[in-house]
Amino acid sequence: MENEIESLKSSSQKEIAETKSLKDLEALKLAYFGAKGKVALLTKRLGTLSLAEKADFGKKVNELKNYINQTLNTKYQTLNTSTAKQEWLDVTAPGIKPEIGHLHLVTQAIEEITRIFERIGFTRVRYPEIDWEWYAFESLNMPKNHPARDDFETFFIDAPTSLQYGKMVLSPHTSSGQVREMERLNHKPPIRMINIAKCYRPNWDVSHIPMFHQFEGLVVDEGINITHLKGVMDYFAKNFFGPKRETRLRPFHFQFTEPSFEVDINCGVCLGKGKLPDGSTCRLCKEGWMELGGSGMVHPNVLKAGKIDSNKYTGFAFGWGVERTFMMKSGTKLDDIRLLYSNDIRFLEQF
Repeated sequence: MENEIESLKSSSQKEIAETKSLKDLEALKLAYFGAKGKVALLTKRLGTLSLAEKADFGKKVNELKNYINQTLNTKYQTLNTSTAKQEWLDVTAPGIKPEIGHLHLVTQAIEEITRIFERIGFTRVRYPEIDWEWYAFESLNMPKNHPARDDFETFFIDAPTSLQYGKMVLSPHTSSGQVREMERLNHKPPIRMINIAKCYRPNWDVSHIPMFHQFEGLVVDEGINITHLKGVMDYFAKNFFGPKRETRLRPFHFQFTEPSFEVDINCGVCLGKGKLPDGSTCRLCKEGWMELGGSGMVHPNVLKAGKIDSNKYTGFAFGWGVERTFMMKSGTKLDDIRLLYSNDIRFLEQF
């Protein structure tokens, strides 16, 4: 047995000396001291010895362990020092800056829209994403049989119905905040709000998504007329879209405004031509113009729902989709609204 101990001592010294890497040194350490290693197998021999032999043999095995450990540690220090010399570091070289992200495109658009309207005295507000039918429809002069209240147009919530306010819905538009703003100000104009929030409608194509953002403007005061509405639209278009873009007001019908208009802007992809340079039809607008949203003079019934005297006060309102407004911005050339929420980093890093 003494010969075996001497043999292991000699072989370990040679193998450790020939080791060229820290990885190989760790493997060698496991070969000697692992559960099935050479030293462990030697230790198991103790059970076959007498008490007198065990004491002497145990002492020599411990000496072997200490010798191998010491040799391993010395080699480890040598290899570690050699590796450190090879991995030379120039501390004067510029560091690698960590990647820094940026706000999502929609968040950037919301902040820009907010700043534009703040400069002309609008107050930013936000109202519930889950609201009552009364605020979403009836307070806005929409009767029970209005098509917007169809299950194919609105997400209804499976919740108890209120006798006063009806069912609960995922807010289909920010217009539901109009009467809430009148209530917040205790039914006392002047009112000049910009309400930006999430809205929900079951639509899905290149220009519609089930969840989107709207910004709703509402102005109520004495002597407000349609020229004020047009002035605000022109001001926003000039500041947000740039001088080369054109807008138009198209007569339309909305239950909560009278008269009503849809606001269009020439397409940011084809610039109002409806055709691309290769002669193909523009995928986004098809005909050169894109609808941004509705606008008009606040209907007297809406003022009445907000407990405001329609004989003394008038107002205008407008509601536009943030995503679609961003798509129409000069230079964006985004032809599918769904890309905004695809979370494709290759797309997001372009902005």
